[in-house]
Amino acid sequence: MRRPLQLWLLCTFLLAAATAPLEYVSFRDVATSCGLTHPNVSGGREQKSFIIETTGTGVAIFDYDGDGRNDIFLVNGTSVHPPKTGPSPIAQLYHNDGDGKFHDVAREAGFTAEGWGQGVCVGDYDNDGHPDLLVTYWGHNILYRNLGGGKFQDVTAKAGLPVSGTRYGSGCAFLDYNKDGHLDIFVANYVDFDFARSPKAGSVPFCEWKGMAVACGPRALPVAYNVLYRNNGDGTFTDVSERAGILKPGGRYGLGVVSADFDNDGWPDIYVACDQTPSLLYYNQGNGTFIERGVEAGAAYNFDGQAQSGMGIAVADFDGNGFLDIAKTNFSGDLPSLYKNEDGRFFTDVSREAGLGAHHLLGWGAAFIDLDEDGWKDLVMANGHVYPEVDRRNFGDRYLQKTLVYRNSGHGKFVDISAAAGPAFEVERPARGLAVGDLDGDGRPEIVIANMNAVPSLLKNEAPARQNWLTLRLEGTKSNRSAIGARVTVEAGGRRQIDEVLGGGSYYSQSDFALHFGLGKAIEVDRITIRWPSGLKQELTRIPVNRQLLIREGYNPQSP
Repeated sequence: MRRPLQLWLLCTFLLAAATAPLEYVSFRDVATSCGLTHPNVSGGREQKSFIIETTGTGVAIFDYDGDGRNDIFLVNGTSVHPPKTGPSPIAQLYHNDGDGKFHDVAREAGFTAEGWGQGVCVGDYDNDGHPDLLVTYWGHNILYRNLGGGKFQDVTAKAGLPVSGTRYGSGCAFLDYNKDGHLDIFVANYVDFDFARSPKAGSVPFCEWKGMAVACGPRALPVAYNVLYRNNGDGTFTDVSERAGILKPGGRYGLGVVSADFDNDGWPDIYVACDQTPSLLYYNQGNGTFIERGVEAGAAYNFDGQAQSGMGIAVADFDGNGFLDIAKTNFSGDLPSLYKNEDGRFFTDVSREAGLGAHHLLGWGAAFIDLDEDGWKDLVMANGHVYPEVDRRNFGDRYLQKTLVYRNSGHGKFVDISAAAGPAFEVERPARGLAVGDLDGDGRPEIVIANMNAVPSLLKNEAPARQNWLTLRLEGTKSNRSAIGARVTVEAGGRRQIDEVLGGGSYYSQSDFALHFGLGKAIEVDRITIRWPSGLKQELTRIPVNRQLLIREGYNPQSP
């Protein structure tokens, strides 16, 4: 009788885990009603002839004008054969009007560049209090300096970044790798692509999928190399990729990028999700160099030792052991990877055991976010196929795919609650980039998704009931102003949670830098400990719940 009883208890637990949070989670897509009405452009709608048409674009959530409200930046692409009439697509910068509405101010703000835009990352590289942007392109990337007053300036050439030659920039991240207080830039490059030299669909084996001629995948093209630019502290950057060890692993097909401290030594490391090649984990040695240990650490392959088609990345301590874990989205027919960080140096792919094997969709943007505010980070993943042609074949795949949400049960397991998490998760989308951040000031993060050849999605949690929470926005003084790399520990309700201000993340995207902690039924935060990149350790005690706090390095907290 013991085994049937154990099975009954397990089923009862899983049922409870799947249903208990639903009073706290009900998302609806409010993008159109909020004013997010401009479609993204990403190659052909019915057919993709080149790989550049398939990768899509990213999104960033940040307060560009310092009015205390988060705004939305969406990278835009173009077409192989742009229309001869009408304006060419440019990026979208949606100003948050504070009344639930947004309006696009991109052109007035200085974003007029056209072309094959890809990813975006945010960071105040000159420490003037105005967050700057790096936008990656096929061609050359663009560094936009935020001048204040709602204006940006292209300072790429002035900053010493390349403005000639052609690279396929993909994911990027600001980070202070040498902890000098100035943000550096890491950029992944996807493939060595040229329209004239790219094989045609169906011409070689890597230009077919399940017997169907399609745009050539990365294996039909040469690999590319990642780049690290050191901030010289005077508004210019120097390429230190070789001396820092970034080039040592050789070329890969790099896509998503994140910077985080995976071994808890106080120095920012870098993880790169790679397509059809082993993913990369660069450990910061604290002396200006990195050592790549993705394979040795167990974060390069899946549980069967196979390289995957890695796309996007989410980072959080999902199991509460004090180390940051990695979730990675992958290609169609595969399941997402969940790398449990055992001790800072070794990871275990627990995707099957954790319950992420139910869907084999083609994943892109991803984020850990505590949707039900129980103190355990849940996982959201945006999906969408690369080939529109799949809808014309009976492959069992669809071009438009649903966004998935997995609830963290707090026992190392995730439960798929997508079908009951609100109408936003019933919609199929051609999704790519994804970012999270509080857009209406209620302390609860929203989700923004960049969709291919469609308007973006803005997913808002409209469930009335909620548990207790705390949101912290950090501002460096001796450390970089954006506080990228700051580690926060929150102790409340008998639990200890950690989080970190990340550079990059998701797929081609940047979430808001504010850290949101679900507290469950805890009525007070016992202690907050901040480890700033400068090395300063700051502690606060007996903090009231259900509020947003601005904490400046070395100063008492304030309400933003």
